[in-house]
Amino acid sequence: MTGARLLRGAAGAAGFLVAGELVIRFGLSEDLLFPPPSAILYEAARLPADAGFLAGVGTTLANWALGLLIAIAVAVPAGVLLGALSPVERAIRPVLEFMRPIPSVAIIPLAILLIPVDELMKVSVIVYASIWPILINTMYGMHDVDPLAKETLRSFGFGPLAVLARVSLPSAAPFVATGIRIAAGIALVLAVSAELVAGGVAGIGVYVNVAGSGNRMDLMMAATFWAGVFGVLANVVLLAGERRLFRWHHARTGAAA
Repeated sequence: MTGARLLRGAAGAAGFLVAGELVIRFGLSEDLLFPPPSAILYEAARLPADAGFLAGVGTTLANWALGLLIAIAVAVPAGVLLGALSPVERAIRPVLEFMRPIPSVAIIPLAILLIPVDELMKVSVIVYASIWPILINTMYGMHDVDPLAKETLRSFGFGPLAVLARVSLPSAAPFVATGIRIAAGIALVLAVSAELVAGGVAGIGVYVNVAGSGNRMDLMMAATFWAGVFGVLANVVLLAGERRLFRWHHARTGAAA
């Protein structure tokens, strides 16, 4: 089933590229405005040998990883606390519901004004954007814990911390993993977006800006293509780890479906 799904996805992508190539080659679109997919893929294949691009990739991925790790360190304990203590969650919920819908990209100009250090500003924006899916999924996972399992453990004399460690956290762990996987994609989007808006010395977004200033649409699209590839790879790796670590959860949800 997985192999067939991959083949269908590859066939769909190939069909899209061929259609785009034909549209441009037959003059339905100007090459100067949008290069053909073959030119984009050619430049994308050359970029791994470009030292400037590789330096930008290293900077972007370093900021992405640091921001995501900080978000995990903040959001998971906060989600556990809010999910375990209903009065605290009810008190904090209005603030969360006000801040969560604010588009993360919209706070980049404000972050530029408030945080003069370039890399710190970008990491801060990544952290802000990444916290929400991890926090909400952790809270949801804590709410989804089987109350009968908790009561059973309490009946054997286990205290709140033991119940949390033995029942609540293991039960919520798959939800936390899903939140981290979602946050990873959002973090990469914000890492590149912050570079596009704020600039800097290196980064995928900086490389795209430089290519655009030189009217190199093919390089812009090629660098954007690699940003998408990194996002897909991060999702695939995290999803594979999630399924490997939490087979029991996927088996249970599959049986329920």
